[in-house]
Amino acid sequence: MPNNIVGRGLTDREMLQLCLELEKGRCRSISYTMLETSHQQLHEIYKQCFENASSNHYQLFEIMSNKGWYKTTLASKEQVGKVQELMQNNLHPDD
Repeated sequence: MPNNIVGRGLTDREMLQLCLELEKGRCRSISYTMLETSHQQLHEIYKQCFENASSNHYQLFEIMSNKGWYKTTLASKEQVGKVQELMQNNLHPDD
């Protein structure tokens, strides 16, 4: 339901979209930092932060998806097979 009374403010959809993008950015930033951290305890802190941000992101995605504001399409078996083959070739190029 829109909340932009008299053309001011953001709609609920716009606010959720912004929050989703912010959480996605947090996940990227935290993961990059976590991968470059050599201190084990600090690494674990960043790992927990990433898990929290990832969970927040998924919850926002679920809300938007349930409202029909974030549509996704299912991959076909052929598309899944192609990705699996590509990943297998990249992980084990000499096989």
